[in-house]
Amino acid sequence: MLRLSISTMTVAAVFLMMFVVSSPALADDVTDSINEALKQYDSGEFAGAVQNLDYASQLIRQKKGGQLEAFLPAPISGWEAEEATSQAMGSAMLGGGVTAERSYSKGDSHLSVKIITDSPMMQGMMMMFSNPMLATSDGGKLEKINGEQAIVKYSNEDKAGTVTIVIAGRFLITVEGNNIDKKDLTAFTQAIEFKKLAAMP
Repeated sequence: MLRLSISTMTVAAVFLMMFVVSSPALADDVTDSINEALKQYDSGEFAGAVQNLDYASQLIRQKKGGQLEAFLPAPISGWEAEEATSQAMGSAMLGGGVTAERSYSKGDSHLSVKIITDSPMMQGMMMMFSNPMLATSDGGKLEKINGEQAIVKYSNEDKAGTVTIVIAGRFLITVEGNNIDKKDLTAFTQAIEFKKLAAMP
């Protein structure tokens, strides 16, 4: 059987290890899965090796989702918030990605903040932001919020709107509200710490 000096499986394992060295509790499960995958690869159990690497990757995505939750803003004055949630999907599900989301309410007003990363949809969003005509083709307007370019869509008649921002080419932020004033939609967006999010590993 032909074997490469540096196998794809080994490279994948090393890549995964880079993300877990700072978290001993997670590293136990992740490194156990990676080490088991390497043993299975060496013995020719390729299906098992892939399964263990996929499991380790999922654990890492889950940890990243937990990190994203910390960037979801606290409720502004007069609003209440539900617990933040996160979801990690492998590449087999809609191309993969990590999502963190939190819902807010004030009487009949509702708003959600969602942060997505490691998703194939980022490429399409980057193309949209680089083309102002495309970005505003469905009624949105380009605005600056805390120094970041945003696509803002708001209907005074419906009192509903959406703010979309891409941070560092890696994070897609969507702030969406119904029965809400535009100033509250903007205030929640401004409460997100863009610079700290951009620095997230």
